[in-house]
This record gives sequence, structure tokens and C-alpha cells, in this order.
Amino acid sequence: MAALARWCVTHRLTAVLLWLSALVGVTVASGIAGSAYSNDYEVPGTESGRAAALLEENFRGQGGDGGTVVWHTERGSVRAAAVQDRMSTALGDIAELPGVASVTTPYDLAGPAAAPAGTPATGTAGAGPSAPVHEPGRISEDGRTAYATVAFDRPADEIPPDRIQAVVDTARAAATDGVQVELGGSAVALTEAPASHTAEIVGVAVAAVVLFLAFGSLAASLLPIATALVSVGTAYAGIGLLGHVMTVADFAPMLGMLIGLGVGIDYALFIVTRHRKGLKRGLPVAEAARNAVATTGRAVVFAGATVCIALLGMLILRLGFLNGVAIAASLTVVLTVAASVTLLPALLSFIGMRALSRRERARLAEHGPEPELPTGFAARWSAFVERHPKLLGAVAAVVMLVLALPTFGLHLGTSDQGNNPAASTTRKAYDLLADGFGPGVNGPLTLVAELDGADDRLALTTLPDALRATGGIESVGPVTYSGSGNTAVLTVVPETAPQSRQTSDLVDRLRDEVLPTAERGTSLEVYVGGVTAGYDDFAQVIIGKLPLFVGVVIALGCLLLLLAFRSIGIPLKAALMNVAAVASAFGVVVAIFQWGIGSELLGLGRAGPIEPFLPVIMVSVLFGLSMDYQVFLVSRMYEEWLETGDNRRAVRVGLAETSRVINSAAVIMIAVFLAFVLSGDRVIAMFGIGLAAAVALDAFVLRTLLVPALMHMLGGANWWLPAWLDRVLPRISIENPECRDPDHAKIPWQRASDDGRLVP
Repeated sequence: MAALARWCVTHRLTAVLLWLSALVGVTVASGIAGSAYSNDYEVPGTESGRAAALLEENFRGQGGDGGTVVWHTERGSVRAAAVQDRMSTALGDIAELPGVASVTTPYDLAGPAAAPAGTPATGTAGAGPSAPVHEPGRISEDGRTAYATVAFDRPADEIPPDRIQAVVDTARAAATDGVQVELGGSAVALTEAPASHTAEIVGVAVAAVVLFLAFGSLAASLLPIATALVSVGTAYAGIGLLGHVMTVADFAPMLGMLIGLGVGIDYALFIVTRHRKGLKRGLPVAEAARNAVATTGRAVVFAGATVCIALLGMLILRLGFLNGVAIAASLTVVLTVAASVTLLPALLSFIGMRALSRRERARLAEHGPEPELPTGFAARWSAFVERHPKLLGAVAAVVMLVLALPTFGLHLGTSDQGNNPAASTTRKAYDLLADGFGPGVNGPLTLVAELDGADDRLALTTLPDALRATGGIESVGPVTYSGSGNTAVLTVVPETAPQSRQTSDLVDRLRDEVLPTAERGTSLEVYVGGVTAGYDDFAQVIIGKLPLFVGVVIALGCLLLLLAFRSIGIPLKAALMNVAAVASAFGVVVAIFQWGIGSELLGLGRAGPIEPFLPVIMVSVLFGLSMDYQVFLVSRMYEEWLETGDNRRAVRVGLAETSRVINSAAVIMIAVFLAFVLSGDRVIAMFGIGLAAAVALDAFVLRTLLVPALMHMLGGANWWLPAWLDRVLPRISIENPECRDPDHAKIPWQRASDDGRLVP
């Protein structure tokens, strides 16, 4: 590490230009290649996956995404001539737009009032590829709500945005004072995604303020920001390229940016802090930068490795959807670590002594190098924890337990457009459909049957009646056969919303009771598919593999800490603290997003289930981030323990000397994470709030309260390691002993009795 830092300082311009070239090159390549994100929740081997495969194989032409145009009138009827003429004209115009494969309307276009100008008045599929098709049953019983479906010729993420916007504008232009027109569907939702980068700007701005308050130097406070922006920008563009070679979810770049900005600024903060301490000790700029990378830089690499290991742990789940997210997020962390130990020392050498504030430079010139003693609140708090470890440990444990209680009511499912903000057109369309036709119309189930002979066809003819007699079903559509006749499909509309537990129960009842009865005595195979069934299957697969995943992540994290600190107690406490942080963070997420406490007020939409992939990704990220603070806190304690063998002093000094920088880093990370609530994306907002809550609890409750309290109570047992294990374990060092601050060994830290300060 020291050699790497020395090269970067010596060839500082080359190092900076290499990073800028990488940023520009990858960004240009990503812009030329375009994006290729895919939210593919299908899991091979599941029933919904089999249903989707049969549809794709036997009903070609259903591959494009669809949108819904909903119109509603408070007075009168949607069958009124004025309303029918206006909407039929609009739907005819939409059918002629590029990218639209077909439009299905509730109006009989052969009727005298329904034929829009320039549109064939046939109402049949033979009228042409873009002619609106009449399908009855799309007008509510009270006659005040109707809807039409718009089928696009390709998936939503492949449609040019201007084509989707043209559909939205054409439909909304038909609205009048008496007729409300709204649109729904995955393609339409893309037009509501915010185009600005407000979240990133706010997060970076708050981080800059915190850094300036911590350093007192504008130049020093800007370096962590610059380092993080260059590395995260490169990773953001790289994730776009990654989507061309593997399945990458559309939220992966934003998630990578969220994680990258948080850890990137934090890692740079730790290194700049160590560099500034070297300058205050009188080291030359180049030597201070080299020492900072050789000591704290090693800890940054170790911490980054733990984050990547936790993220890549998702690969053991063998789910393509999560593999892309894991690799994308890991790529971001790797680049932020690399920038922290290469780009940052080069930038530090450029600003020279300006890494210190004017007051600090003046004091250094006047008094010369002085040992930096931990005084003020950090020292007093450290002494306070030492005096009351049992009481404070109990308080911290109660806080974490109370916040974790909502986690026991966690309901995994997939939010839909009914969870969007109330002002969005997709949410309004969802609500109009639910009010007019029942909530189940927003998430119908698709039953796909494999047929082999006359007996199977006969059995299938009795299935619709059996379905209508099943509780929880609103309506059953007609059976449609494929061209070869060996596959059939029918649509079932539940009585309840797609994300409700009752709909999931209905899926289970169909699979376990209704369909096996219809199949008995035949070779008929009927699979339940559709969005709700697919999400349920995805969630069940994740739940089934979650214990293995969490166990592997915990085991790997404990192994790393065991090698670093040569102790049994430190890794076990770290695992316990990480589980506590994850459980409490999920409690906050459940309270806000599932229970709906403040969700509408924050612009996050109504309450709904928690995304099924959220536990896996959050566990990965949180375990990694928790390890960061564990490493930076305990490494200083471990250093003091090796030098003195005094546990009380090791814990006291370690907490006093690291709590301020840990808390500053936590404030920055919390600000960055919370800023992403402004992104307008519910999934990203879940990550932002969950990660912010976890970091806040980890830094301010666990690492500065519960961990030191437990370590005081355990005494020398913290550092116990069986002799046989000590002999076989390889020896690694987080910090280079040759570069440690010699002042630590020279000053006999004591606790003053009057105010709790640590003084020599």
C-alpha cells in the first residue's frame, strides 16, 4: 500500500488523468451502447415461470408491454355520445402512433356514434394491425368508468420515451371538465420517473457541509466529494454496459450510486483524517499521504472487501435478477476503494498544506508539531460509558429491540402502481379501475394449460365453472387456445388487490385444491401465472434460501474479523450487532412502507408489502457497512490492547479517538441515503430509509454505546483465542505497524476525575 501511495503522489498528474480518462471513456461507451436493464423476476423451475414460458412459446405477439387508458365521469355515463365520440377519436389516434401494436376499446366501433374519423368502423381484428378492437365488459356496472388497453410492440424498457409520452399526451388531451382521463401500466410509469438528480445533489451538498465543519478546510472537504463522484460516476456508466451481458435491474445504477456515494465519501474521510493528523505531527505532505494510505488505506481496503463479500454472497442464491444487482453494487464499491487509495493521495499532494485549516496551519507554524489528544465530548462520553456499562448497555439493547418488533410482521410482496404517490396518473388510473371494477382487475391471474388429447380438452371445459364456484374470484374469462391446440389460457380476476394476502392465499388454494381436482384422471397440467403469482413464487424462493444466505454472510464476516483481530469474542459480538442493526432497520422500513406511517406525507405512496428482494440486498449492504464501523472502532482498540494489555484502557482510548470520525462518517452516510428518498422511486426510497436507519443505529447506538459497554463488561475475554487456533491462523494486519502514530505509545492516557477527559 505504501508503494502504491508513493507512486500516486510522485505521479499525481498521471493518476488523476487516468481516472478522468476512465470516467470519460466508460461514460461515452455507455452512452453509445445505451441501457439494457431488465426487471425479470421469473425463477426457473417455478410454476409461474413455466406458465410464462408456455405463453411465450405458444402465444407469440404477447411479448410487448401494455398500458391502460381509464376514463371516468362523475355525472352521466361513459356511454354518452359526447364522451364516446371523444374517447373513440383519441383511441383511434393512439392506435396510429408509432410503437403501438393494438388498442382494445370497450366501445362497439360499428355503432353510429363510435367510429372516429379516419378509423375503420369494423371492431374486428381484421381491420388492420393498428385498428382499435372492441371487447365488451370494459365498462363498469354504474356506467361511469371505462378502460381501454394499449399494447406496445416491444417491452417497456425498449420503447423510446418519446413514443410513450405521445400516447400519454394524446390520451390526456381527451380529458374535459366532466371527464377524467388517467393512464396506467409499466410503460406509462417510465414517464413519471424524475429526470433530475435532486437526490444526489442534496446528498452531496449535505456531505460537503459536514466535511467542512469537520475539517475547517474547503480544499480538504472537497476531496472526498471529488473522489466519490469520479469513482461512482465511472461505476454508474459501467453498470449500464454490464446490462448488455447479464440481467441487471433498472434500479441497480441508482442503488450502486446510493451505496457508492455513502461509502466512497466515508472511506475518503477516514484517509483524509489520518493525513491531516500526519501533517499536524510535522510530516511532509508526501509522507503524510503515504502513511495515511499505508495505515487507514489498508483498513479501507479491508472494509471494502467485507462489503463486496457480503454483496457477492447474493450469488449463492442463484437468481439471475439478484446476480446483476450484486455484481453492479460490488463494482461500485471496488471502484470507490480503488479511488480512495490512488486518486485521493494524488489529490492530497496537489493541495499540500491546505488540507489543514488556516488556524491549524498558523498553530503548526507557531508551536510546531503537537500530539492530538482526544478531548471534549468524545473523551467525556468514553469515560461515561466506562463508568456505567451495564445501564447503558441495557438501554441500547431495549432501543434496538423495540425498533425491531415491527420486523416480526414483515409481509413480502411486490408493490404496484396502487402504491404510487396519490398525485401520479398511474395511481389515479389504478384507483379508478379498483373502484369501478374491483381491486382484482389490476392484477389478474393467468392460467395456462398444457393439453394432450380429447380428455384434457373435456376436463378443461369444466374448469371455468369450478373457478367461478371458488371463493375469492370475481370473474373468469373465456378459454383461448393456441394455434396448435396444445395450449390454452384463461384469465381469472380475484376479488382482492394483487398485493393483498388474500390474493396470495387464492393462488395457493388454486394450486393445492382447485386445479388438482380438475386435473384428476387426465394428463392435463394447469399452471397459475401472472404478475401476482410470479411475485409470490419469487418471494418464496428467496425466503427459502434466506437462512443459508444470512449464515454464509455472517460466517465470512466473522472469519475476516477473526483473522484481523485474533479473537473469538470480537467476531461473535460483531455478528450479533449486525443482526440487531438489520432487524431494527427492517422494523423502521415495515413501519413506514408496510404500515404506512408517514408514507403519504413523505410522498412515498400508500402502504404496501415489502419488496421480496429487499431483505437479501439490504442484509448484504448492511452487513458490509456495519463491518466498516466495527473495523475502524475495534482496530484502534486492538492496537492499544497489543501495546498495553489493558482492556479498559483499550476500549476507553479506542472509543475516544474514533467516535468523532465514525459519527461524522455516519452523518454523511445518513444524509446521502435519506436524500435518495427524493428520487421518487419507492424501491430506492426503501433502500434509502432502511440504510439510513441502520447506519444511524449502528453508529450512535451500537458502536458508540452497546459495543463498548459489552467490551467493558467482558474484560480480557474480548481478546481470548485458543492457543491451538492462534497457531494455525494466518497473521494479517489491518494497519501497517511501521506507520502507526508513535504518539499513542508515548502518552500514558489517564481519565481525569473532574470532567472525564483523557489526558496524559
